[in-house]
Amino acid sequence: MRKLAVLAVLVMFSAVSGFGQDAKAGAILDAMSAKYKNMKSFKADFTYAPVSTSGKMGRVRSGKIAVKGVKFKLNMVGQEIYNNGSDIYSFVKETNEVNITEYDSSEESQFSPANVYTIYKNGYKYTYKGSTTISGKSYDVVELVPKTSGNMSKLEIVVDKSTKEIKRWSIWDRNNSKTVFDISSFTPNASLSDSYFNFNTASYPGVEVVDLR
Repeated sequence: MRKLAVLAVLVMFSAVSGFGQDAKAGAILDAMSAKYKNMKSFKADFTYAPVSTSGKMGRVRSGKIAVKGVKFKLNMVGQEIYNNGSDIYSFVKETNEVNITEYDSSEESQFSPANVYTIYKNGYKYTYKGSTTISGKSYDVVELVPKTSGNMSKLEIVVDKSTKEIKRWSIWDRNNSKTVFDISSFTPNASLSDSYFNFNTASYPGVEVVDLR
């Protein structure tokens, strides 16, 4: 589930939407996509937790993401991923190991927040599921079902009606296990240097570097 959770964060912060016949859902997702594409950069803190089929929430964990163009830095429990625009560094704290792979700039890359903006044009069927209220604010809810089968069976996105920003998303895997992500803070157009997205081995004593480029 860890890899699926990481992918879910990257995809959602790339403003992924879907394909389908629901015009209202499409308009919401298009507006959300345009919102993120027009930002030069952003930072966000989020929480995530598994939810049982009975609705019981498991242990809540926290994460952070920063995006600037194609570059990003993602921190989740036990894992850090850096994309400096040329290479991707995936660090696992438990093993004190970092894998280096070449960044794939193609639209098919799962590690491309800049390019995934257009995924909705041929990847998902979307449906408007109504509105909801969170802490007194009104949100739209859209469900997305992938066109092809895979590890992810569906997504549900909660979008702020006024700002068009993502507030919450839920992801179901093929075994119907669910994980819910909530945005706790969001900073658009954050000041981020290019060096912020570089993995510095000197900051991780004894780290094993596995270069797969």
